[in-house]
Amino acid sequence: MSTQMLFLATLVVLSSSMQSHAVEYTVTNSAGNTTGGVRFSSEIGIPYSRRTLSAATRFIWMVFHQKAPGDRKSVEKVSLFIETMDGVAYESNDEIHVSATYLGGFSGDVKREFTGVLYHEMAHVWQWDGDGQAPGGLIEGIADFVRLRSGYVPGHWVGPGQGDRWDQGYDVTARFLDYCNGLRNGFVAELNKKMRTGYSDNYFVDLLDKSVDQLWKDYKAKYTT
Repeated sequence: MSTQMLFLATLVVLSSSMQSHAVEYTVTNSAGNTTGGVRFSSEIGIPYSRRTLSAATRFIWMVFHQKAPGDRKSVEKVSLFIETMDGVAYESNDEIHVSATYLGGFSGDVKREFTGVLYHEMAHVWQWDGDGQAPGGLIEGIADFVRLRSGYVPGHWVGPGQGDRWDQGYDVTARFLDYCNGLRNGFVAELNKKMRTGYSDNYFVDLLDKSVDQLWKDYKAKYTT
């Protein structure tokens, strides 16, 4: 095979590999002419939402140190729905549902808040959950750790050192994980990798040589003093 033919064959292989791991993003505004549906259309929009979903995916792969496709979940399509419902948002089966009611009533920069919500929910798409064994608070904490690292932190979050327990979830656990990540750069990525097939509190000992309860005590003491 000539050098030129070999080069072209390599390009074909690379192109096929990239296409096979490409993710499709769809966005549907099902909220119609409701206050939230109109606000989504006027202040956020479908094109921005699709770009944000794509940007969040690349960012999460970086945070989780998932450079190779084999390190990640096999996800071909992520669908976002803006719909009238209670709460803020949730993710299920690679579908993200965001409350138009929440968007319509949000006071402040709704586009920034929406972006932060998407980073959190996209983390759920890509993170490992310990084959269903990991504490729910840890799962939500890792998703908010992604949001923390993205910079889209809402003003109502607790500060570092606050909270009652390490697996309280969301911002409390995100702050704690950020502390742990400071002890070992890449800790959250390594923890997520370990959670691909199961979960144990001993993962904290494996990575940081201390029990999670001792780490929580150290964390609280740091900000108490």
